[in-house]
Amino acid sequence: MKGLTRVGAVLLILGLLSLVIPIPQREDHGVKIGDAKIGVQTEHSERLPPVVGGILVVGGVIALAAGARKSA
Repeated sequence: MKGLTRVGAVLLILGLLSLVIPIPQREDHGVKIGDAKIGVQTEHSERLPPVVGGILVVGGVIALAAGARKSA
């Protein structure tokens, strides 16, 4: 498997995963006064925009096709 084919496979897998798996984000909100600290921690998950996943998938398919064409 050549380098371009590997890059294409990685892009394709990342693109498909970005459409399915949300990315967890954690935020800390707090106030510190002297030795006392009052804080709240929030956590939520967001997915990447579908356009990003689509671009990764299309780029992966193009790289796989180009890599297969070069090795043949």
